[in-house]
Amino acid sequence: MDAMEKPMSAGVSQALAVTLRGCDELLVQADWVDKLARSETSGKPLRIKLGLDPTAPDLHLGHTVVLNKMRQLQDLGHTVIFLIGDFTAMIGDPSGRNATRPPLTREQIELNARTYFDQASLVLDRERTEIRYNSEWSDALGARGMIELAAKYTLARMIERDDFTKRFKGGIPISVHELLYPLMQGYDSVALHSDIELGGTDQKFNLLVGRELQREYGQEPQCILTMPLLEGLDGVEKMSKSKANYVGITEAPGEMFGKLMSISDSLMWRYFELLSFKPMDEIGRLRAECESGRNPRDAKVMLAQEIVTRFHSQAAAVQALADFEARFRQGALPQDMPEVAVAGAPIGIAQLLKRAGLVPSTSEAMRNLEQGGVRIDGERVEDKAMKVSAGTYVVQVGKRRFARVTLA
Repeated sequence: MDAMEKPMSAGVSQALAVTLRGCDELLVQADWVDKLARSETSGKPLRIKLGLDPTAPDLHLGHTVVLNKMRQLQDLGHTVIFLIGDFTAMIGDPSGRNATRPPLTREQIELNARTYFDQASLVLDRERTEIRYNSEWSDALGARGMIELAAKYTLARMIERDDFTKRFKGGIPISVHELLYPLMQGYDSVALHSDIELGGTDQKFNLLVGRELQREYGQEPQCILTMPLLEGLDGVEKMSKSKANYVGITEAPGEMFGKLMSISDSLMWRYFELLSFKPMDEIGRLRAECESGRNPRDAKVMLAQEIVTRFHSQAAAVQALADFEARFRQGALPQDMPEVAVAGAPIGIAQLLKRAGLVPSTSEAMRNLEQGGVRIDGERVEDKAMKVSAGTYVVQVGKRRFARVTLA
């Protein structure tokens, strides 16, 4: 009987189910089951690591996919380590990059780091979270320590990394300092004696380096848990502030609610799986009801209210729904609304209507504007010279022409 066939206690079975919910990959599952069983027997909590580089001042719902998983494991009694990569941010994570990332200054990093934990605490239990900065041990390594660390990993293995391979074959420069990033992230796991490290699917290589370095330093290797990258409001690109398809976790309740109501019906179930705390069987029943005739808008309202409640309050969620319905009470939005991506923000309103396919010409757009027949997110547009900034909007021309437009 191998490790996967060993009988599990009810507690370990439940913890494994919590771990696997919504995840992309768990490596190595048998090792994780052994760690869970050992923790249950000894009463010693496992060490759950998540590292985020403070490359931007705010977090969005895409970041909370892994934070939600951390909170679920935290609620099982394990120790959550929220690691702020103030040292690694100076290098710049090369994951998914086809060019060298400009390193941030110390001032930018410190400014961004100030808000990270406060915002993460909207998901994690602040009192039960260990917050660390990887400069604690990375700065102390010094030149000698850095050379000793680099000796524990080969260039051949490093260049196997997909983005490095593509850049190398394409003749695109790879700076030597970029090769240090996976090593430094991996060394974080050594310093923290991590039992499992979480990250997005784009972090798999870095997480595996941590596993290998722990072996090199005589530690039991960590397991790795990769979570999917959450699609943004457009349902295509991953959620990102730079792509203007994001929902910030500190946005106003009404803004947050409206953005979530703008997602497509199919994307809604993806959001339920990765962002909702509702049990999966409850989500399954809700989806079956919608597939059997219930209005999907009901489910979307539930999702939007749950998210707004989590980051604001129940009262704020109730008010956001009331405000939303007041804005759209003149008619229900069509369920099959086309979704359009337009580049060039900021852009004139007439040009936006034409490029979104809602009118055949700018002159037709002007005529509709003059007649008061153009609305953005339910609000009539009266200024024909209006410039529309980046974002996702429900745009209406007349009574029957709608589009969900993502402007970047």
